[in-house]
Amino acid sequence: MRAPQSQFESTSQAAALPVRRSGNGRKASADSPDTRFDRQLAKVLQHAARIFCDKGFEGASMRDLSRAAGMSLAGLYHYFSSKEELLYLIQKHTFETIIASARTRLEKSADPEERIRIFIENHLEYSLANKEAMKVLTHEDDTLKNDQGAEVRAIKRDYYRICLDLLEDLRKVKGLQFSSRLAVLSLFGMINWIYTWHNPRVDPDAAELARGMGDLFLGGVVSNGKTKRKTSAPGPK
Repeated sequence: MRAPQSQFESTSQAAALPVRRSGNGRKASADSPDTRFDRQLAKVLQHAARIFCDKGFEGASMRDLSRAAGMSLAGLYHYFSSKEELLYLIQKHTFETIIASARTRLEKSADPEERIRIFIENHLEYSLANKEAMKVLTHEDDTLKNDQGAEVRAIKRDYYRICLDLLEDLRKVKGLQFSSRLAVLSLFGMINWIYTWHNPRVDPDAAELARGMGDLFLGGVVSNGKTKRKTSAPGPK
């Protein structure tokens, strides 16, 4: 019998789950069934991301996925009804992990420019540590068409709104004039494709990349916003 969908939804954030507690309030053991299940699910999603990355969603089969995960085909079907469900869990897990990490780190600063830099570094850190999942996220963006696809797109909009709010705060505090939507989409265009070119042997790590990209992005936004404000100011009468 296949495990309930809700069980996988609640454990699809294996890397970002809070500490589990037993019914008496004590911390769950590191070897508790729930913890082992979370680790196993994370491994399955990691292997599935690699197969989708190498073969593409259309080219991958459940047999490919079961072999990569070290499970029998029947065992994989016991937990996942289809490769669509695996793709859904990968995308959901990726977005929710990035969002949870970003929100936690953003709480540590109130400075608009620093918060944008934190957002950039958080995104780059996850992208470089999870290149295969990020490639799947980008290349299979419109693959899911059902309710699961709608759920992933809603989470994606939440991430977009976090970034949009950061740019809106910067615009208001600095008194700048620029399109926040254009700035957000330009920033994502800068940071989303890092997995296609980053070479750890010659390119800097996430922290240094974030500093450089932050300088380029904020330099353009602030300079352009000030220029527009100066240009639009009324002249002497």
